Amino acid sequence: MGFGIDSSVAITALIVAILVVPMGCQRPQVVNVGAVFTFDSVIGRAAKVALEAAFSDVNADTSVLKDTELRLLMKDSSCNVFHGSFGAFEVLEKEVVAMIGPLSSSVAHTLSDIAKGLQFPLVSFAATDPTLSALQFPFFLRTTPNDAHQMSALVDLISFHGWKEVISVYSDDELGRNGVSALDDELYKKRSRISYKVPLSVHSDDKSIANALNKSKSLGPRVYILHFGPDPSLRIFSIAQKLQMMTNEYVWLATDWLAVTLDSSVSDNSTLKRLEGVVGLRQHIPESVKMHQFTHKMNSNKSMNAYAFHAYDTVWMIAYGIEKMLNDGVNITFSYSEKLIQAQGAKLHLERVKIFNSGKLLLEKLLQVNFTGIAGQVQFGSGRNVIGCDYDIINVDRTGVHTVGFWSKHGGFSVVAPETRHTRKKSGFAFEEKLGNITWPGGGREKPRGWVIADVANPLKIVIPKRVSFVEFVTEENNSSHRIKGLCIDIFTEALKFVPYSVPYIFESFGDGRSSPNYNQMIQMVADGVYDAAVGDIAIVPTRSKLVDFSQPYASTGLVVVIPANDDNATWIFLRPFTIGLWCVVIASFFCIAIVIWILEHRINEDFRGPPRRQLITMILFSFSTLFKRNQEDTISNLAKLVMIVWLFLLMVLTASYTANLTSILTVQQLPSAITGIDSLRASEVPVGYQSGTFTLEYLTYSLGMARSRLVPLESTEEYERALKLGPTAFGGVAAIVDELPYIELFLAERPGFKIVGEPFMHRGWGFAFKRDSPLAIDMSTAILKLAETRKLQEIRERWLCNTSCAEKSNWNPEPNQLHLKSFKGLYLVCIAITVSAFLVFVLRMIRQFVRYRRMERTSSLPLASWSSSPSMRLRELVFGFVEFVDEKEEAIKRMFRRSDDSSNNPSHVVEVQADSEVRQI
Repeated sequence: MGFGIDSSVAITALIVAILVVPMGCQRPQVVNVGAVFTFDSVIGRAAKVALEAAFSDVNADTSVLKDTELRLLMKDSSCNVFHGSFGAFEVLEKEVVAMIGPLSSSVAHTLSDIAKGLQFPLVSFAATDPTLSALQFPFFLRTTPNDAHQMSALVDLISFHGWKEVISVYSDDELGRNGVSALDDELYKKRSRISYKVPLSVHSDDKSIANALNKSKSLGPRVYILHFGPDPSLRIFSIAQKLQMMTNEYVWLATDWLAVTLDSSVSDNSTLKRLEGVVGLRQHIPESVKMHQFTHKMNSNKSMNAYAFHAYDTVWMIAYGIEKMLNDGVNITFSYSEKLIQAQGAKLHLERVKIFNSGKLLLEKLLQVNFTGIAGQVQFGSGRNVIGCDYDIINVDRTGVHTVGFWSKHGGFSVVAPETRHTRKKSGFAFEEKLGNITWPGGGREKPRGWVIADVANPLKIVIPKRVSFVEFVTEENNSSHRIKGLCIDIFTEALKFVPYSVPYIFESFGDGRSSPNYNQMIQMVADGVYDAAVGDIAIVPTRSKLVDFSQPYASTGLVVVIPANDDNATWIFLRPFTIGLWCVVIASFFCIAIVIWILEHRINEDFRGPPRRQLITMILFSFSTLFKRNQEDTISNLAKLVMIVWLFLLMVLTASYTANLTSILTVQQLPSAITGIDSLRASEVPVGYQSGTFTLEYLTYSLGMARSRLVPLESTEEYERALKLGPTAFGGVAAIVDELPYIELFLAERPGFKIVGEPFMHRGWGFAFKRDSPLAIDMSTAILKLAETRKLQEIRERWLCNTSCAEKSNWNPEPNQLHLKSFKGLYLVCIAITVSAFLVFVLRMIRQFVRYRRMERTSSLPLASWSSSPSMRLRELVFGFVEFVDEKEEAIKRMFRRSDDSSNNPSHVVEVQADSEVRQI
């Protein structure tokens, strides 16, 4: 079986195959690659040499592009967008497949637009602006990491040392502004921030730079981030040194521009001295054979830096991409652009520009390139940026530039090179994040604190509430001294002693001194920067925490409800009419009356004689029975009757007063209050009091939904008491008061007759407020915890709250209706005077009788008792004799006196009297 084919068709197909196939596989002898960058710059001088060396090496290597020569066409952009654009079009006229450069981010934005319009790959080895994105500029590639990558390393370094706020100093161009924006984003991830920005024009003179830096000295942060293009003069450090900003208080961190500058020049001793303590980043170039071969070849050129290495790798990357494209059988052809032809009348002669027809395909091949260059791995990731490299952490001291560690994206900091660490990690080694010893500004090795809260020239401005009530917590004295004092002030000053640095400060009061200040306004002023901090009885609530940072609470608080007291515990209610002092005086009075009546009645009343035990019982029962019934024992002595009259009158007044007061107390006792806590108060419609100026109003209205018309602002404890006593029905009165527990504790200590109902709610604390992200807030929190461990907090609380409230408690009755001693002072004085008078009359009479009795013994013919020769013994015998005489019955004494009188008138009775005397002595 056979196939019939037309001979003319077969011949035509053969001719096409002979002509077309060789044309598809044909390699050009020369491929042009353009380069537009600034020749006369730190990076440009080294990059120019590196590019020329790279093209030479590519052309010498037969494994790449084989017989095709890669030719370099360079134009100087002079770091100017206008010159860069002209240079790009001049290069494009010479049929280039790709363009290298530029160095400047400003020029890169313009050339990226040109590359996008003419569709040719633009590859930069030095434009690090992170806003050069693949979405906006799809034909822009970058063989060096963008600034977002190195800002990530820089922020890790900041976080590693515990700094939270920085000041950024940068060039006021695309490189500086967009780089600092990336820094801000990275700091935000670490909950840090740029507190102040210092943009500097590339044409700034020394005076303007000095003025800008001098303004930043008045701020707290001392960590400066420098982000510029390479600057051979390094004049910012000279200016900082003149401003005394290179001392041990400051931290200077530089992006890789400093390393590029230092690597591209020879640093003398004066430069090293000027840069002492500066820490910076340098792109890490791993050790390799290629690296050593290149550096050996460039040994005569001392200006090599990391960007020169990236420039060298860029040429090889383009060569590999062209090789891939040619291997796919793509011819390199160019054509004129219709849009540019239409502009042929212009002086730019854009009609001469030819466009590479396979620019898009070459771009795809370049993105697929993956090889190891002298600067490391060259492979593109997302965003068409080369996969981020690692960084060396460099430190400058007076001896030179030293590498103190390394940083990698996923490994953090280490003193081991990233490639070595990666190898060891595979073997199971674990590495601790650390850096070598760093020399900081001033030459010290101790890490700077990184910020200064205040100094003597600019002390910390602290606002305090000028309270008119509850002044025990905080207030300003209304005298010439205007001294700030209170519990909160003492806690603050004591806590400052635990802060490991000096904090100069001044207090400024807030308020008119006539009414309580608004605490929310005070917090807002701290948030607005009017004040640096606020100290006082400031409750930590969510709305305030959104504005400022609070310290650790130094006092626990909560809201409570206070109502007039209605004590349900009536076990000891019968004791309430009198104070404890009055009860003690009344009981003592009973015993005193018992003793006085016993003395007055003992000689003449048989009811008060007998054995000692019987006399004691009789004496006590007689006294206390006067309170309830008629006494079983009658008084005989006139003096005793006089004392009893006054005592019974006093007792009648006391009893009547006790009965009336107890009746009043029992009458006041009512049914349990309908208010049992915040829930019942919320459900009712009664007026509620609150302390003006505090957050209580906001909580009651917004959180609990109480009508503002129900809420009555109160200023002082006097207004608290008056409003509660007026009650909910009177104008200005309230049924309850809602306030924080410390205020209520002080109020109850000063004002009796009120009580707390329900459980405390909305538990909060009092703290000191600081501006957002203030490092002092953290240090003060630590200081408060240390203060609590020493029990100093409790001592301060007792000193202020107990000394004031306890001292005032003595001037207030525990119960509002209690009677105390001063109520009966006059009556007691009368009773005491009459009783003492009666007792003195009795004693004088006894002395008179005793003297007569002793005289009678001396004048009698009977022998006297023997007397001791010692005066003290004689006095003792005399006293005992007087007591024995008083103990005798009045009737027996009188009978003795009558016999003595009779014996003096009738001598015959002497013997009888003598006999009686002998019997008594026996």
